[in-house]
Amino acid sequence: MRHHDLVVLGAGSGNAVIDDRFAHLDVAVVDQGPFGGTCLNRGCIPSKMLAHTADVADGVREAGRFDVDATLAGLRWSDARDRVFGRLDRQAADGEQGRRESDFVTVHRGRARFTGERTLVVEGPRGEVRLEADQVVVAVGSRPVVPPIVRDSGLPYETSDTVMRLGTPPPHLVVLGGGYIAAELAHVFHAAGSRITIVEKHGTLLAPQDESVSRAYTRIARSRFDVRTGVEPTGLEGEPGRLRLLLDDGSVVEADTLLVAVGRTPNSDTIDAGRAGIALREDGRIVVDAHQRTTAPGVFALGDVCTPFPLKHVANREARVVAHNLQHPGDPTATSHDAVPAAVFTRPQIAQVGRTEQECREQGLDCTTAVRRYADVAYGWALEDTTGFCKVIADRGTRRLLGAHILGPQAATVIQPAVVAMSLGIDVPTLARVPYWIHPAPTEVLANALLDLDL
Repeated sequence: MRHHDLVVLGAGSGNAVIDDRFAHLDVAVVDQGPFGGTCLNRGCIPSKMLAHTADVADGVREAGRFDVDATLAGLRWSDARDRVFGRLDRQAADGEQGRRESDFVTVHRGRARFTGERTLVVEGPRGEVRLEADQVVVAVGSRPVVPPIVRDSGLPYETSDTVMRLGTPPPHLVVLGGGYIAAELAHVFHAAGSRITIVEKHGTLLAPQDESVSRAYTRIARSRFDVRTGVEPTGLEGEPGRLRLLLDDGSVVEADTLLVAVGRTPNSDTIDAGRAGIALREDGRIVVDAHQRTTAPGVFALGDVCTPFPLKHVANREARVVAHNLQHPGDPTATSHDAVPAAVFTRPQIAQVGRTEQECREQGLDCTTAVRRYADVAYGWALEDTTGFCKVIADRGTRRLLGAHILGPQAATVIQPAVVAMSLGIDVPTLARVPYWIHPAPTEVLANALLDLDL
């Protein structure tokens, strides 16, 4: 049995734990590969690179709104795909090679599972390797959920893990699910020339968003796609290239390709966590405390396998906390999940931080809201925007923001002042009136919404 001072399971954000501060230790990284995890290889980075490509294509299609005569000859899908993954595949390979060339890191390729307290077996291409460690970091991520109706049909389907590497855009893509992954990939393939049908069980798309955003995005999506809401699949029939998705309202969607985007599940079930004394929540997430410690001594966890916010920037923050706490067990730091922002890179973009209005109602909070449209500010005129808006929610007593929700151009950037204010405890009057806000700029939609709050 090979002994290591530290074993890290997962070469995504888990790999970010290790830096030169650990050079005095014998460290191992275990992953089936490729290095970089979901974000680099099949998640947020390639999807955003392709989403920007889609934005460029849609910008050409819509150029006439700005009195520009332009014709889109086409989106060269295979070239775009090769540009994106050619770069990212090199990044993954370079990341692994860098670790293999390290003086203090050993790379074990394969799937790891616990056999006891801080003992593991790695099943790899060259057989089994048995490891023991003084400390372990579990960062094995998550994977797409595939409903049994699809999984057991014997028919082909795609997930976010696979669909972005398709050789050609499907003529007709049916997307099962209405969350952020479904929205982003529908945008990408629609721009690439696919006809899109979205099937979602909730009454609106992006249902967890603020109700104003969810309703507005659903209206926009209906103008571009065939959107079926409030329905669920009851069966999948047909043959490869000629699929028939049966819905519980009696209708049938026929398409050549099915993308399953109904959510993700933690990979905790792949590591025999119970043998290590690692407790799990009902939804499969590993139980961790504020310091990212699991219920097993000497074992930490981070990222999608444990976090309530399965986002790359959250996993990176948790990785920094774990790195500190491994180095300074007597002076641990805690992870804060306050004011976690998120964005959806559709067209238009969507961004959020904090509570939704419906959550504030359910919690009985004494709050006030304000909405400003992009069309109300000068840069919105420049953008010829007719659908975008910013909604802010504040507590009447403390005069602090409870939430901010933006649908519109550059939303993921425009929301950042609200994130800073909520993170640092800056109240609304201070945020709205003390700093200068550039005029004209998209951020004025946030500034003006703050000024409109009844505080």
